[in-house]
Amino acid sequence: MLDLKYLRKNQEVARQKLADRGVQGGVLADLLAADQKRRDVIAKVEELKAKRNEASDKIAFAKRQKEDASAAIQEMQAVAKEIKDLDQELEGLDQVVKDQAAHLPNIAEDDVPVGPDEEANVEIRNWEPEDYQGRPLVKTEAPAWLKPHYEIGEDLGILDFERGAKVSGARFLYYVGDGARLERALYNFMLDQHREEGYTEMITPIVVNDSAMFGTGQYPKFQDDAYRVEGLNQTYIPTAEVSLTNYYSGETIPAEDLPISITALSPSFRKEAGAAGRDTRGLIRLHQFNKVEMVKFAKPDQSDQELEKMTNNAENILQKLGLPYHVITLSTGDMGFSAAKTHDLEVWLPAQGMYREISSVSNTRDFQARRMHITYRNEDGKLELVHTLNGSGLAVGRTVAAILENYQNEDGTVMVPEVLRPYLGGQETLQVTPHH
Repeated sequence: MLDLKYLRKNQEVARQKLADRGVQGGVLADLLAADQKRRDVIAKVEELKAKRNEASDKIAFAKRQKEDASAAIQEMQAVAKEIKDLDQELEGLDQVVKDQAAHLPNIAEDDVPVGPDEEANVEIRNWEPEDYQGRPLVKTEAPAWLKPHYEIGEDLGILDFERGAKVSGARFLYYVGDGARLERALYNFMLDQHREEGYTEMITPIVVNDSAMFGTGQYPKFQDDAYRVEGLNQTYIPTAEVSLTNYYSGETIPAEDLPISITALSPSFRKEAGAAGRDTRGLIRLHQFNKVEMVKFAKPDQSDQELEKMTNNAENILQKLGLPYHVITLSTGDMGFSAAKTHDLEVWLPAQGMYREISSVSNTRDFQARRMHITYRNEDGKLELVHTLNGSGLAVGRTVAAILENYQNEDGTVMVPEVLRPYLGGQETLQVTPHH
């Protein structure tokens, strides 16, 4: 949620910044008009309350003097009715302002590239492992024998999309045998890395209430994309960002504890699995997938630095796995609703001949904290909103896809990255898993 005081004081700048995010000019004008009307009503109510107090004093004085107070009583009753009517009007205006403000995205930081879509994203850096062990390099053409990850997975019997669709529908699957073991090895490796980096590991609820979804910015705008629990105001989380960030909702965090870093593995559920006809096969866009999430709470002067640290934490996973990737800064038109600045990590998938997102790391500044009322006391002892950050560290299924494509051999086998071998009992290649 944006700060209404900021919007009032910086109307022109805010209008431009919101236009950069695709918000039409009239939206801010409508919000500020409703806010002004609300403030006018508040001023009128205060004025009438003073008048009521005055009438009350007149009545008390008249009674002490044993004089007729009926005129003053009548006047006070009329004022009281007017106050009651205005209070009702104020309640409606409060809701209008809240609803309109809730649909406004965060304002982008000044160094975020301005543009309508992903074409305006800017690459910051890219990374390739020095030793490719015969695997196709990013800049070279993929050999003819190279297969997409879903074909390798099906050939080895470790990914079963057909039975996933039979039991649950499109964009669900079973991991079988070494596929299940690889997925488990990956998220254990990721969690271990983040713990070494100072994150506290958590296991969170995967069902949250509507206020939690509102807090991180998924509601009200993206309610149709969520898997709802029928008959209850609850939702299956689209990411552990929701349950992790809401951990401190409504609380004041001791300043000396900041910054706080927490991480969790969770299943994620999303109805919107991408554009129709795109990525219909494979692990890239699923309705249910595992993800290791990183979340940070920081003081305002710490959050820019924490964004870079969190980006490096996600990069560390890819480098240790030996997976080529690049880091991009998302444009104003490509960023998520709550983000003020986002770095995406995109891993190289040689069968597609392109980079694909595997982690999105965002600083939301005080946007989410305002919705969730998460504060700390600054050096002056005053309550101030914390900054919240979130990032994938990493999306596990997409990491499986990247390993299958980057580590496949011409004979159809797939090497296990060295850092994962201890998690697989020393196993060096993925084995064919027969279906029973």
